[in-house]
Amino acid sequence: MKWVFVIILACIVPYTILTLKYRKTAAPFQPYEDSKQRANVIRLLDAGYQRIQVAAERPADPQVLVRTLRELAVHSEVAGGLTEALAATLVEIPELPLAFSTVAASGATSAQSAYPVVFTCKLGDQKHQLGGAEVFVRGESVVIVPQFEPLSGELTARSKESAVVITLPAGALKPGSYTVHLAGRDKSRQWKLELR
Repeated sequence: MKWVFVIILACIVPYTILTLKYRKTAAPFQPYEDSKQRANVIRLLDAGYQRIQVAAERPADPQVLVRTLRELAVHSEVAGGLTEALAATLVEIPELPLAFSTVAASGATSAQSAYPVVFTCKLGDQKHQLGGAEVFVRGESVVIVPQFEPLSGELTARSKESAVVITLPAGALKPGSYTVHLAGRDKSRQWKLELR
């Protein structure tokens, strides 16, 4: 019996050392997820979309930022969901916020300055928070799709409403007239943007 124990130790110790020394630190290959993301990118490029990833910030007082915005856009409430063209292009429709109670963004600004959008959205549950957004640009159409990130462990958000600021980087959009669509599940918001 002691020889079996010695052989097991002689195998396990080198295996453990080699595994810890040469283990791959990157995320594991996930064939389904990776294939889906690749197909999504190809379909977006074929349809002529440019995708911009932006982070979300949670300001202590969003009204301070709203007061700094010039020429506020007049936005209207439209049917929920993505635009028809984008919904037909994406492989999988992402989870969207239920609706938006407030939205503030400039209706006209310089193409060489950052473009902040301040909004308060209703979330489906308190186990997620907005972590950023994907912005899809094609021609004169800009679609903002908020993205969720799960809260870890037993944490929950204080309420189902979340005030968020997303900022498109300077130079992300060329000068021109755009229709901006902020996508929500039940209700979306839309406004005109003039970039000089």
